[in-house]
Amino acid sequence: MEIKKLIKMIKKYDPAVRSTIEVLMYQGFWAIIFHKIAHQFYRWRLFLLARFISQVSRFFTQIEIHPGAKMSAEVFIDHGAGVVIGETAEVGRNVVIFHGATLGGTGKDVGKRHPTVSDNVMIGANATILGPVTIGDGAKIGACAIVVKDVPSDTTIVGEIGRDIKLESSLRQELRKLNERIAELEKQINN
Repeated sequence: MEIKKLIKMIKKYDPAVRSTIEVLMYQGFWAIIFHKIAHQFYRWRLFLLARFISQVSRFFTQIEIHPGAKMSAEVFIDHGAGVVIGETAEVGRNVVIFHGATLGGTGKDVGKRHPTVSDNVMIGANATILGPVTIGDGAKIGACAIVVKDVPSDTTIVGEIGRDIKLESSLRQELRKLNERIAELEKQINN
């Protein structure tokens, strides 16, 4: 059952949870439950009713998930106030989303306009992921990162203009090696 998966997910990722009853106090829990109901009405093409349910959920949880978004039951929205997930977004299993995160559109795309988030992804507080980009399996999006391009699997993205810190680390290492080699060559010339 999907509710059991959701409860298990919350308990797994939040060490502050002491009981299953406590999970019922989490706004992220209720946002996902309301979304599952709204999404079903959306699939039945009862768009107004779906939107009404999503807006009721938004009022109570401060989390806005468009009823058209495709969400796994194994998503944990931690301290969820301000989370926004757009209509064509897809969110996989074992995903943790922190407060203020946005899975939005750019306003330029038609059809698939929102991100696809693969499994085992962590999206930090106030991160912004825009457009029909894909976030690869196991990726981590740091707090306040802005992502507008696909993110490979098992990559950590940080910064206002999201960048791969592994790549920057490799470049720093190469520059350090070049500087050491230049110093060595200058030493040989001076001797």
